[in-house]
Amino acid sequence: MKVIVVGCGRVGAQLANRLYQKGMQVTVIDESKAAFDNLDPGFRGRTLEGDVLAQDMLRRAGAENADSLAAVTSSDTLNVAVAHIAKTIYHVPYVVARNYEPRYQSLYESFGVNALSMSNWGAQRMEELLAGVALKTVFSAGNGEVEVYEVVIPESWAGRRLGDLVNGCGCVPVAVTRGGKAMLPDRDIVLQSGDVVHISATFEGIEGIRRQITQAKES
Repeated sequence: MKVIVVGCGRVGAQLANRLYQKGMQVTVIDESKAAFDNLDPGFRGRTLEGDVLAQDMLRRAGAENADSLAAVTSSDTLNVAVAHIAKTIYHVPYVVARNYEPRYQSLYESFGVNALSMSNWGAQRMEELLAGVALKTVFSAGNGEVEVYEVVIPESWAGRRLGDLVNGCGCVPVAVTRGGKAMLPDRDIVLQSGDVVHISATFEGIEGIRRQITQAKES
C-alpha cells in the first residue's frame, strides 16, 4: 500500500513511522528538512522537502498511484487544499486531514474532506475519564459524533434488564459478553456483574448511561 503523509511534525512523524512499520510504502512531505528528524532512525521511506502546493510536488510523491494520503500539517487551509487536490485531481482513494483548529471544522465539511479534530477528540476522552465510571471508547466514527463504548456492568446493576440501562438514552446495544462469550443483545436480558456491554451512542447518550450507573452506585 502506497501512502503519502503531508506534514512531518509530531503527528505526521508518528503516523509515518506506524505505517512504515506495518510494511507500507510511505512518502513524507514537509517544507522543512529539520522536520524529518522527528522520524524514527529506522524509517526507510521517502522524504521530500518543499512546498506541497508547488508544481509537481504531489506528482513527485507518487500521488497518481497512491492508495491514500494524510494531510496533517498545522495549517487547516493547507490541509484542506492538499486533501481537495488529492481527491479531485489525483483521485487518491482514501484521503484524511487533520483539523488543527476546531473552529475551522466547517471548512473541511464544505469541501467534503474527512477530518479528525484531535483537540475535540482529546478533550472528549479526558472528560470521559474524569467522570470516573468504567466506560471505554473502542471505536470512533467521524469526529467522535458517534462512538462504540465498552461498559463493564457493576454489582449495583446486576439483576436489571439491559433495556432499563439504555432506555431514553438514544443508545443502541451492540453486543453483550459474559464469561468470554459474546452474544447479540436482547433488551430483556438480565445483566450480571462483570458483563461487558458494547453500546453505540453519541456523547450525550453515553452520559445518560453514565448517570444511571452512578446513581445506582450511590443508592
